[in-house]
Amino acid sequence: MTDTLTTASDPAPEAERSRAASIAIHVALISASIVMLYPLLWMLSGSVKNQNEIFGQASLIPSQLDFSSYVRGWFGGQVTFGRFFWNSLVIALLSVLGNVISCSLAAYAFARLSFWGRNFWFALMLGTLMLPYHVTLIPQYILFLKLGWVKTMLPLVVPKFLAVDAFFIFLMVQFFRGIPRELDEAAMMDGCSPWRIYWRIMLPLSLPVLATAAIFSFIWTWDDFFGPLIYLSDVNTYTVQLGLRSFVDATGNSDWSSLFAMSSLSLIPVFLIFLFFQRLLIDGIATAGLKR
Repeated sequence: MTDTLTTASDPAPEAERSRAASIAIHVALISASIVMLYPLLWMLSGSVKNQNEIFGQASLIPSQLDFSSYVRGWFGGQVTFGRFFWNSLVIALLSVLGNVISCSLAAYAFARLSFWGRNFWFALMLGTLMLPYHVTLIPQYILFLKLGWVKTMLPLVVPKFLAVDAFFIFLMVQFFRGIPRELDEAAMMDGCSPWRIYWRIMLPLSLPVLATAAIFSFIWTWDDFFGPLIYLSDVNTYTVQLGLRSFVDATGNSDWSSLFAMSSLSLIPVFLIFLFFQRLLIDGIATAGLKR
């Protein structure tokens, strides 16, 4: 009788089942990760293979490491690939700066200030989220053509300083509404103007949402192919995405190893920017201060 109760209450079988379930879950997650990472690993592997070996075998392990594709891809074009990196970096950083400044100002107005038709204009702004980029492409192109901005970087940068990304405005409005209004009232009693409240209170407390907007803005701008394709025609103003396209030849004489090599290098800024701002997001300085 005692032995039967001891066996029934023994936690060992349950612990073994829990351990087996945990192992199965980890194996499934690792397998799914390998499947998702396979295209990236194949690209990295192809960047150190010779031209004939890329499509000649399915193995990720090259028979011989060949790094000449990096040198050929970097220096083989009309201009060095570093020029494309510089152009993309300038456009991306200016876009991040413009989006963070202009969208935070617009969001502060919608979330904190009272003005005529605020709800109407906010609803109209949200309605622009349903408009595809291609719908406004032709009128924008005509406008920039008349301004003489076509074939320059201005059409890709200047609109970012005019709060044209409704998604970021909506994201910041929702975050600003979560900040207690008592902070604004206390600042107004001390003589702060709306501008000083925005600069001294709202922005320092909104670092997580600003970092989120910066991350998405940088990635979307860095990966943008259609915009530079429409407005840039001089090879000296090409971005990374247009530079990668130059390795593909419609006649079939494509330099795939150089394409994979430069594609691998083009991922580095995105990873670095994401990791840098991810630390700021995890810290959660603003939200931690509000919970005290």
